[in-house]
Amino acid sequence: MKFITAIIKPFKFTDVKDALNALGVPGLTVTEISGCGRQRGQTEVYRGAEYASSMLPKLKLEVAVPDALAARAVEAVCQAANNQEIGDGKIFVFELADAVRIRTGERGESAL
Repeated sequence: MKFITAIIKPFKFTDVKDALNALGVPGLTVTEISGCGRQRGQTEVYRGAEYASSMLPKLKLEVAVPDALAARAVEAVCQAANNQEIGDGKIFVFELADAVRIRTGERGESAL
């Protein structure tokens, strides 16, 4: 199993969620976060004064998938989140040793 974490722009969430649903990914977790990378923030004007904000709003999506679905899930997120702009995001893929469905006690891929 794989655990996929994707950092995306908030306005791309619906596209990414729909792409994962189309693959049959059963669920995902979403967290509102802020951060910076190569983009290094943005400059904003507030009441006539310009100031730099180094932390940008992003969404962190986390999803656990079977090994057979991992490459297609990563590609789906890439396609859906890509805006051809700096700051489109990152995807991290981790090995997932186990998963347990608390209600039934199912383990492994059947718990996903």
